[in-house]
Amino acid sequence: MGLSLRDRLLGRSTPRVPTPVVPPAPSAGPSAYDTIDGLPPDVPLADAPPRMGANGAHGAGLHGGHRAYDAGGAAANGYGHHDGIGNGIGNGIGNGNGARRPQPGLADVSSTGMRPAGAPARSMATPRPASRAGTSVNTAALSALTGRGEQGVLSAVEQLKVELHRKLIDRLDLAALERITDEGVLIQQIRQAVLEFLRAEQAPLSSQERDDVIEQIVYEITGLGPIEPLFRDPTISDILVNGPRDCYVERRGKLSRVNIVFRDNAHLLTVIDRIVSRVGRRVDESSPMVDARLPDGSRVNAIIPPLALDGPILSIRRFGAEITAQQLVEKGTLTEEMLFLLAGCVHARLNIVIAGGTGSGKTTLLNALTSFIPNSERVVTIEDAAELRLQQEHVVRLETRPPNSEGRGEVLARDLVKNALRMRPDRIILGECRGAEALDMLQAMNTGHEGSLTTIHANTPRDALSRLETMMLFAGTTLPNRAMREQISSAVDLVIQVSRLADGSRRVTSITEVTVMEGEVITSQEVYRFRRRGVAPDGSVVGEFEPTGVRPGFVERLRVAGIDLPLSMFTPR
Repeated sequence: MGLSLRDRLLGRSTPRVPTPVVPPAPSAGPSAYDTIDGLPPDVPLADAPPRMGANGAHGAGLHGGHRAYDAGGAAANGYGHHDGIGNGIGNGIGNGNGARRPQPGLADVSSTGMRPAGAPARSMATPRPASRAGTSVNTAALSALTGRGEQGVLSAVEQLKVELHRKLIDRLDLAALERITDEGVLIQQIRQAVLEFLRAEQAPLSSQERDDVIEQIVYEITGLGPIEPLFRDPTISDILVNGPRDCYVERRGKLSRVNIVFRDNAHLLTVIDRIVSRVGRRVDESSPMVDARLPDGSRVNAIIPPLALDGPILSIRRFGAEITAQQLVEKGTLTEEMLFLLAGCVHARLNIVIAGGTGSGKTTLLNALTSFIPNSERVVTIEDAAELRLQQEHVVRLETRPPNSEGRGEVLARDLVKNALRMRPDRIILGECRGAEALDMLQAMNTGHEGSLTTIHANTPRDALSRLETMMLFAGTTLPNRAMREQISSAVDLVIQVSRLADGSRRVTSITEVTVMEGEVITSQEVYRFRRRGVAPDGSVVGEFEPTGVRPGFVERLRVAGIDLPLSMFTPR
């Protein structure tokens, strides 16, 4: 059987076969960095199962021979039960809940690391003997590393990382490393150097702890430090760092705290500077706010003291894997009929504005809709931070530029829109309309560049039209209100409203056609909407998409473009 027009427009190679709805899989639970040795974040270390004692530095007396030093400096070999949780921090005291057995010729040290009753007490004036090279690592050190330690106190692992990092900087040829383009070779070189240092220090770390230290050193030199592992979790959409010891992530629309910490403010500032310097930006006291992007397209915003009172603040909006239009249907963002309608509008070159709040999915929907632009057209994109990923062959990407340290060289979106008009574009896609560029964008839509798309922050389609009118005033225009509204009504054909609901899901809540001016008011009519019915026991929003019964006026434009919409699409259920 041949393909229908709907199948061809939606890019299918075979006729659509209805598939049963599969309920979403349950949450996978805490990620690897949310746990310590497999324990959930809410389980105290003191309640760890007996197996904890056999895990290297975690066991009471370090299963197999925990070393401690008494007041006189004589070594004692301690043995502890597996159910104890030992402390072997840099001062050399061995703490554990398990009893220690005395050895012939050696001082008797109790399981708490204190001398037994009757033993001479150490004078407070007597200095504590220095620990041997390679400090034992305890659970308190690991908890500090993962956000459970005391604020402002560096753990043994952190001290080891700082020392290794300093020695690596002294030894490695950084200029030579920068010339290594193969990231795998670079990481291998750093791993080899760290292993040599660990052997030279004779650090009694378990295999897992040694791998963790090596991985964290690699992150410090080549990546983003402690937050680097978060980028390996595809379910995370936002990373929010509120100072060195406070980090949150967003998964599936919900915020949760993670056990990720930086050593101090200087450590966090180093990571921020590493991010912004890659794209030619800077952040310091004279310029304490900065916007940048990562190589994968993720947006970065940083603000530092004195504007940020509690330390540097880092916000990363991740640009995850590309979501296709069909995947949006599968996720319930919109229905198949709504997608068919929007695909036809893009193909027929209607001017579309996507409105919504922060994190509602405007850019994701814009990316999906651009897949319906024919390959034969020349497309120019304009963005503050490059996020759009168009699949067409003939795409020109432009990006704004902030002022330099002298306050010069700034290039605004409005300047790029004006320049794009001289580049013979078939369509102009403005990543986000937020200022004076609104006037130039509307003029472009009215002067032969039909089929252009943009996004705008607004809560309703009516608010989106009002915001466009307000932003036109930013350009310093003295046009009367009626002239500006006529410009908007003739330029914009469709407003798509996207919302993030209380359960974190994202829905196309309204598809509204902009019609004509009636008196002093821009008229519009809603074609599709999402009607909420309530909240399910699991907290998910219950609702359904429904047509309003209005047959849009652009149906004739779509028919001329070869797209026939059945009347049943607009009939209320």
